[in-house]
Amino acid sequence: MSVNTFFWFDSDAEEAATRYTALIPNSRIVEVNRHPDGSVFIVSIELDGHPYTLMNGGPGHPFTDAASIQVVVDTQAEVDRLWDALVDGGEPGPCGWLTDRYGMSWQVVPAALLTLMDGANPTKTGAVATALRSMTKLDIKVLQDAYDNA
Repeated sequence: MSVNTFFWFDSDAEEAATRYTALIPNSRIVEVNRHPDGSVFIVSIELDGHPYTLMNGGPGHPFTDAASIQVVVDTQAEVDRLWDALVDGGEPGPCGWLTDRYGMSWQVVPAALLTLMDGANPTKTGAVATALRSMTKLDIKVLQDAYDNA
Protein backbone atom coordinates (compact mmCIF):
# COMPACT_ATOMS: atom_id res chain seq x y z
CA MET A 1 0.00 0.00 0.00
CA SER A 2 1.08 3.58 -0.56
CA VAL A 3 -0.51 6.94 0.18
CA ASN A 4 -0.10 9.74 -2.32
CA THR A 5 -1.53 13.26 -2.68
CA PHE A 6 -3.19 13.87 -6.06
CA PHE A 7 -3.79 17.28 -7.64
CA TRP A 8 -5.88 18.07 -10.72
CA PHE A 9 -4.44 20.88 -12.85
CA ASP A 10 -6.09 22.38 -15.90
CA SER A 11 -3.01 22.08 -18.12
CA ASP A 12 0.14 23.15 -16.24
CA ALA A 13 1.07 19.97 -14.35
CA GLU A 14 4.51 19.55 -15.93
CA GLU A 15 5.42 23.23 -15.57
CA ALA A 16 4.28 23.18 -11.92
CA ALA A 17 6.20 19.96 -11.27
CA THR A 18 9.37 21.46 -12.69
CA ARG A 19 8.95 24.60 -10.60
CA TYR A 20 8.09 22.82 -7.36
CA THR A 21 10.95 20.32 -7.61
CA ALA A 22 13.38 23.16 -8.31
CA LEU A 23 12.24 25.13 -5.24
CA ILE A 24 11.96 22.37 -2.62
CA PRO A 25 15.27 20.72 -1.68
CA ASN A 26 15.55 16.93 -2.05
CA SER A 27 12.80 16.85 -4.68
CA ARG A 28 12.53 15.28 -8.10
CA ILE A 29 10.27 14.44 -11.00
CA VAL A 30 9.76 10.69 -10.82
CA GLU A 31 7.82 10.04 -14.01
CA VAL A 32 5.94 11.84 -16.78
CA ASN A 33 3.12 10.03 -18.56
CA ARG A 34 2.03 11.42 -21.91
CA HIS A 35 -0.98 11.06 -24.17
CA PRO A 36 -0.35 9.54 -27.61
CA ASP A 37 -0.08 13.07 -29.04
CA GLY A 38 2.85 13.80 -26.68
CA SER A 39 0.98 16.14 -24.34
CA VAL A 40 1.45 15.59 -20.62
CA PHE A 41 -1.22 13.68 -18.73
CA ILE A 42 0.28 12.65 -15.35
CA VAL A 43 3.44 13.84 -13.59
CA SER A 44 4.66 11.97 -10.51
CA ILE A 45 6.95 13.94 -8.22
CA GLU A 46 8.52 13.79 -4.80
CA LEU A 47 8.82 16.94 -2.72
CA ASP A 48 11.41 16.27 -0.01
CA GLY A 49 10.54 12.58 -0.27
CA HIS A 50 6.73 13.00 -0.17
CA PRO A 51 4.93 11.64 -3.25
CA TYR A 52 2.52 13.76 -5.27
CA THR A 53 0.71 13.14 -8.52
CA LEU A 54 -0.16 16.07 -10.77
CA MET A 55 -2.66 15.51 -13.57
CA ASN A 56 -3.66 17.69 -16.49
CA GLY A 57 -7.40 17.07 -16.35
CA GLY A 58 -8.75 20.25 -17.89
CA PRO A 59 -10.86 22.99 -16.34
CA GLY A 60 -13.68 22.54 -13.88
CA HIS A 61 -11.83 21.45 -10.75
CA PRO A 62 -10.13 24.52 -9.26
CA PHE A 63 -7.91 24.36 -6.21
CA THR A 64 -9.11 25.94 -2.97
CA ASP A 65 -7.30 26.95 0.20
CA ALA A 66 -9.14 24.15 2.00
CA ALA A 67 -6.14 21.99 1.07
CA SER A 68 -2.55 23.22 0.95
CA ILE A 69 1.00 21.98 0.85
CA GLN A 70 2.79 22.91 4.07
CA VAL A 71 6.55 23.39 3.98
CA VAL A 72 8.25 23.66 7.39
CA VAL A 73 11.66 25.34 7.20
CA ASP A 74 14.38 26.15 9.71
CA THR A 75 15.40 29.73 8.99
CA GLN A 76 13.97 33.09 8.02
CA ALA A 77 16.11 32.98 4.90
CA GLU A 78 14.31 29.76 3.88
CA VAL A 79 10.91 31.31 4.66
CA ASP A 80 11.82 34.34 2.54
CA ARG A 81 13.23 32.32 -0.37
CA LEU A 82 10.29 29.92 -0.66
CA TRP A 83 7.59 32.50 0.06
CA ASP A 84 8.96 34.95 -2.50
CA ALA A 85 9.36 32.27 -5.18
CA LEU A 86 5.99 30.62 -4.61
CA VAL A 87 3.96 33.84 -4.36
CA ASP A 88 5.52 35.19 -7.59
CA GLY A 89 2.57 35.33 -9.99
CA GLY A 90 0.19 34.30 -7.20
CA GLU A 91 -1.43 35.93 -4.18
CA PRO A 92 -0.36 36.27 -0.54
CA GLY A 93 -2.75 35.01 2.10
CA PRO A 94 -2.99 35.23 5.87
CA CYS A 95 -0.85 33.42 8.43
CA GLY A 96 1.82 32.07 6.08
CA TRP A 97 -0.58 30.91 3.36
CA LEU A 98 -0.23 31.88 -0.27
CA THR A 99 -1.67 30.85 -3.59
CA ASP A 100 0.90 30.25 -6.33
CA ARG A 101 0.60 31.07 -10.03
CA TYR A 102 -1.17 27.75 -10.68
CA GLY A 103 -3.78 28.28 -7.95
CA MET A 104 -2.17 25.83 -5.50
CA SER A 105 -2.28 26.85 -1.83
CA TRP A 106 0.89 26.64 0.23
CA GLN A 107 1.91 27.35 3.81
CA VAL A 108 5.53 28.33 4.38
CA VAL A 109 6.06 27.82 8.10
CA PRO A 110 9.17 28.27 10.24
CA ALA A 111 9.81 25.28 12.53
CA ALA A 112 10.10 27.77 15.39
CA LEU A 113 6.36 28.44 15.12
CA LEU A 114 5.58 24.85 16.06
CA THR A 115 7.60 25.25 19.26
CA LEU A 116 6.15 28.68 20.07
CA MET A 117 2.61 27.32 19.61
CA ASP A 118 3.06 24.15 21.68
CA GLY A 119 0.43 25.29 24.22
CA ALA A 120 2.66 24.87 27.27
CA ASN A 121 2.02 28.50 28.24
CA PRO A 122 -1.44 29.64 27.04
CA THR A 123 -0.63 33.34 27.50
CA LYS A 124 2.51 33.10 25.36
CA THR A 125 0.78 30.88 22.80
CA GLY A 126 -2.06 33.41 22.59
CA ALA A 127 0.39 36.25 21.99
CA VAL A 128 2.05 34.29 19.18
CA ALA A 129 -1.36 33.49 17.67
CA THR A 130 -2.26 37.18 17.69
CA ALA A 131 1.01 38.09 15.98
CA LEU A 132 0.53 35.27 13.48
CA ARG A 133 -2.90 36.56 12.46
CA SER A 134 -1.39 39.94 11.56
CA MET A 135 1.06 38.46 9.02
CA THR A 136 1.10 37.19 5.49
CA LYS A 137 4.71 35.94 5.14
CA LEU A 138 5.78 34.73 8.58
CA ASP A 139 8.54 36.53 10.48
CA ILE A 140 10.34 34.41 13.08
CA LYS A 141 11.65 37.42 15.01
CA VAL A 142 8.19 38.98 15.37
CA LEU A 143 6.75 35.64 16.49
CA GLN A 144 9.58 35.09 18.98
CA ASP A 145 9.22 38.64 20.32
CA ALA A 146 5.49 38.11 20.85
CA TYR A 147 6.27 34.94 22.81
CA ASP A 148 9.07 36.52 24.85
CA ASN A 149 7.10 39.67 25.70
CA ALA A 150 3.86 37.93 26.72
